[in-house]
Amino acid sequence: MPGITKEVVARCREKLIKTREEIINRFQSTRIDLYAGDDKGGDEADQTVRTMAESETLSMHERLRQKLYEIELALARIEGGTFGMCEETEEPIEADRLLAIPWTRLSIEGAEIRESLKKRYAR
Repeated sequence: MPGITKEVVARCREKLIKTREEIINRFQSTRIDLYAGDDKGGDEADQTVRTMAESETLSMHERLRQKLYEIELALARIEGGTFGMCEETEEPIEADRLLAIPWTRLSIEGAEIRESLKKRYAR
């Protein structure tokens, strides 16, 4: 892992594991909350509110699932020795960026390049 110290990798690994545990706990608690209110009664307004809450919970679960996936990939990159390398530029990612967002796959420059390409081909 050129350009990235073992200390930075260790701190990122700890943060990734802690965040993964928090996400799994949130999944479990929201799933319990979602199915605890299994009452399908009520008037149309109650059913609408319940449906909206379920939709919001499912959207949150999808975001958490995607973040969990990125965390698992980052942990695999640590094990594989490629952690901290930008997928776009193939240069080391800044240590401050890794400490802030340890699951990131892009340096700031790489993220700008990707965003530019996304805008260019979105038309």
